[in-house]
Amino acid sequence: MEAVPEQGGCPAGAEAEPCPEPPAHRLSVAELDRELDSRSELIDDKEFDIPQVDTPPTLESILNETDDEEESFILEDPFLLNVDNTDTHSYDTSSVASSDSGDRTHLKRKKKLPDTLSLHGSVIRLSLLKGISAQIVSAADKVDAGLPTAIAASNLIAVGTSHGLALIFDQNQALRLCLGSTAVGAQYGAVSALSINNDCSRLLCGFAKGQITMWDLASGKLLRSITDAHPPGTAILHIKFTDDPTLAICNDSGGSVFELSFKRVMGVRTCESRCLFSGSKGEVCCIEPLHAKVELRDHPITQYSLLAMASLTKILVIGLKPSLKVWMTFPYGRMDPSSVPLLAWHFVAVQNSVNPMLAFCRGDVVHFLLVKRDDTGAIHVTKQRQLHLHYDLINFTWINSRTAVLLDSVEKLHVIDRQTQEELETIEISEVQLVYNSSHFKSLATGGNVSEALALVGEKACYQSISSCGGQVFYLGTKSVHVMTLRSWRERVDHLLKQERLTDALALAWSFYEGKAKAVVGLSGDTSKRKAVIADRMVEILLHYADRTLKKCPDQGKIQVMEQHFQDVVPVIVDYSLLLQRTDLLFNQIYDKMSENSVAKGVFLECLEPYILSDKLMGITAQVMKDLLLHFQDKNRLENLEACIVHMDITSLDIQQVVLLCWENHLYDAMIYVYNSGMNDFISPMEKLFKVIAPPLNAGKSLTDEQVVMGNKLLVYISCCLAGRAYPLGDIPEDLVPLVKNQVFEFLIRLHSTEGSVDEEVYPYVRTLLHFDTREFLNVLALTFEDFKNDKQAVEYQQRIVDILLKVMVENSDFTPSQVGCLFTFLARQLAKPNNTLFVNRTLFDQVLEFLCSPDDDSRHSERQQVLLELLQAGGIVQFEETRLIQMAEKAEFYQICEFMYERQLRYDKIIGCYLRDPVRKEEVFNYIHNILSMPGYSAEEKQSVWQKALEHIEELLLLSPCKAADLVAIHFSEQIESIITNLQDQFLLFQFLRSLLDPREGINQDLIHLPPCVTEQFIELLCQYSPDQVLETLKVLEYCRLEETIQITQKHQLHEASSYLLEKKGDIHGAFLVMLERLQSKLLTLTQEDESSAELPLLESIEDTLMKTIALCQRNSHNLDQQQQEWFGF
Repeated sequence: MEAVPEQGGCPAGAEAEPCPEPPAHRLSVAELDRELDSRSELIDDKEFDIPQVDTPPTLESILNETDDEEESFILEDPFLLNVDNTDTHSYDTSSVASSDSGDRTHLKRKKKLPDTLSLHGSVIRLSLLKGISAQIVSAADKVDAGLPTAIAASNLIAVGTSHGLALIFDQNQALRLCLGSTAVGAQYGAVSALSINNDCSRLLCGFAKGQITMWDLASGKLLRSITDAHPPGTAILHIKFTDDPTLAICNDSGGSVFELSFKRVMGVRTCESRCLFSGSKGEVCCIEPLHAKVELRDHPITQYSLLAMASLTKILVIGLKPSLKVWMTFPYGRMDPSSVPLLAWHFVAVQNSVNPMLAFCRGDVVHFLLVKRDDTGAIHVTKQRQLHLHYDLINFTWINSRTAVLLDSVEKLHVIDRQTQEELETIEISEVQLVYNSSHFKSLATGGNVSEALALVGEKACYQSISSCGGQVFYLGTKSVHVMTLRSWRERVDHLLKQERLTDALALAWSFYEGKAKAVVGLSGDTSKRKAVIADRMVEILLHYADRTLKKCPDQGKIQVMEQHFQDVVPVIVDYSLLLQRTDLLFNQIYDKMSENSVAKGVFLECLEPYILSDKLMGITAQVMKDLLLHFQDKNRLENLEACIVHMDITSLDIQQVVLLCWENHLYDAMIYVYNSGMNDFISPMEKLFKVIAPPLNAGKSLTDEQVVMGNKLLVYISCCLAGRAYPLGDIPEDLVPLVKNQVFEFLIRLHSTEGSVDEEVYPYVRTLLHFDTREFLNVLALTFEDFKNDKQAVEYQQRIVDILLKVMVENSDFTPSQVGCLFTFLARQLAKPNNTLFVNRTLFDQVLEFLCSPDDDSRHSERQQVLLELLQAGGIVQFEETRLIQMAEKAEFYQICEFMYERQLRYDKIIGCYLRDPVRKEEVFNYIHNILSMPGYSAEEKQSVWQKALEHIEELLLLSPCKAADLVAIHFSEQIESIITNLQDQFLLFQFLRSLLDPREGINQDLIHLPPCVTEQFIELLCQYSPDQVLETLKVLEYCRLEETIQITQKHQLHEASSYLLEKKGDIHGAFLVMLERLQSKLLTLTQEDESSAELPLLESIEDTLMKTIALCQRNSHNLDQQQQEWFGF
């Protein structure tokens, strides 16, 4: 009869209800792919088997909970354990930020980890399953079950023991079945591996001595006892069901892997074994078949029944169907031989498709391999980004497609976000007392017949002690079972609130709201639905904390203590209310609460300022606005008050009251803003400011600092209005711009002010601004003229304002030359424009020229010249007759004007005279001459005329600066030096010239000049006359010098030391010595002729100095003398 594959399921009339898998809507892979874009960022409760909570706990109940170790544990999977059971115990998680295991390695590593708790909150909860744990201990005592050795979790939990029993627990943590017996355990050894199939109907047990049993989990019957599936004498390290209930894989301590095929032939259950990998080719110590959830069962890759295997040197991915095929091998590379190979599959969404990803690790680097099937049916494996760690792993478990839990070799759990590789939390689990599978890897039950390499890996092997199901991870301890689950988003927020960490809780909730949080559980639906749920929770928290803060306010104490109390919470409440765009909540419920306490109210109002200043706060109520202004006024924080006003919509306030407030406190920016934006009144602010600054200006008085500030603000305000910009920031509404410009212009050019006196001069506003700051007011007009379009009205406005300016300034004598010059410079610039339409009578420019060059007025000479120069440079030159202009400038000694004109006419030689006659710029003549003669851009004729003019003025140049003149001569007039010397009559001037020219210490390059020796001797002669004490030092540095002639000069002037130096240089040592000796005798004679008591100290010092120089002469030259001379010198 044909073999019939065995079907899972529980027979009717079984002792317990079967454990069906929860119904799930099956999606095709194509449908999954289509939904990826909309779902890739959404995490559904279904993915984690998390029930919806009908009535979430209130914040009050959370905050009032005691942080008790006896907190009841609620398992997140409704199909796993009965949530009504309270016989449980919970251990709260700790983190690197808050716990320390005492392990010194942990202390060192602690520095490398960020304080992730503050960023992500507590992500996981590790809880003790007290019911199961108690019964494991009880079974060891009552039925001699032994210690726990292996665990498998599905909708039931199976725990294997060292005496061969398998304990099966249901959703209520109640013991449902005790499979096997101690008698069989004595024969088979300890349970070394467990596996539950997909529909929770079958259990496979592997034993330390190599046997395998299959059990019916509904009836508790033994279905198979397999003793010949693999070579005898080797322990079962792994036994794993595949998604095909008739197919399982086992791995023994010989390193071999076998496929087990279960069949029923004529009612008889059989098991066929096939060797997939022989341990002789390299021992396999970890296997992992690919499992797919129900909704992914029709994924095209599931038909291959993929199996990952990790040997001691490499990993392999093989397909069991349709026929055995190796799809990939991957060598480890260099690693620690004691590190544990790890494998873990999970389906993930990458590049708009769902495909399995294999994580494998041995040591401290996790590799991720993405497995895809192409259209031809071939499987491709692509490497993804590696995860580099600073610790060695002994377990890797996927919690979901984005989050993994890693266990390191010192029993710390690390929660990692796969995409960002960020470590979300780290907790210590040494309390679990994790069971290790070392004895099975060493095959101690069969005599320890394994390789050293496998035994070394087994030291830290805990494959059978950790099992995951439905987003939960179970850890088997020596006397307990713990479960680790991801906290839901709400639980994570509440966990921080329990610790009074409001800021962190809201920050975490906001990260959920923005979709930036990691390891998110418990949020489903589209983005808007999720945001609404989170926002509601945040609002609850904000309102509760507003109440809580007021209740906990210290009743007595310093005001600073109360302020600090509110500043710790109120800004946070304000920030998050505004982030949630809940100004209704902020300015009604929360503000009403805060108003109950004056300190809280003040802190609240001050929190609004940065948002107002950055224009991020809309919808502020009139009451809050009014209270804010009064608060800043009471605190005398006027700058803050003004800054806020100019950013607020004040139309709902009492405008006149705000204006009065601003004026009294000198808040002119705010006052202008209120008039402009509150009443569309652009003229009143100007009138108010003019009334303050006009009277002192008209009376010729100096303005106070406050009035100067007002005047400057007035100018900027006018500039903004005429340019279409709002003051002090923003823009005037487009429809108002033309109207505002016209209003401001008409105001400025009014013939009289509204409340002017009878004797008020015409055009008071223009006159006031010109007196206040002529240049800046004209700059404002210039900018305005730039913006004007060339329409008829604009042209009329420009001409009209120019006529008024001329009338006010030219017809009055109370403006300075500088102010008048500013006006005509402004006019010159306007007239010089190519599209100019202005008309200015040319005779006015002649009048200005007369006024500025007036020779009968020597005051403000420099100012007048600068004003005229600026006028000419601005284009005013075209308004004057050039010859007359030069004549008037020379007469007025405006040498910069002359230079400007001569340069225009290319008469560069004439400019030399301008410099020489200008007392301020005389010294600049040398650079000017040098630049003309050496720089390109000038013709030969121009250079020649400058050269000739400079030569004519050489004596003036020498008088001005002998050094600079000598430098100029050396560079440009080297061939004329002798004639210059000949023509110089002033001997001292000649001496200064020659010293600058010939003394190397003056810095002139001697290679530039080639003079006959007689010039040098002439210089030494003059040096002996004018600076005899410098002769010796100068002779030492002079490069060209005839000795005989120079000696005659120094002897003539009786400069003994200089003569001695030259004689020594000539080689006449004896002559040099005689000169020094004669000098010494002369000084000694002077000394003897004077009374001993009256002998002056300087004379004695002079004698000593001459004596020492004479001795030094002898010592320098003693090696060059013959015997007789040496004896004589010695004497």
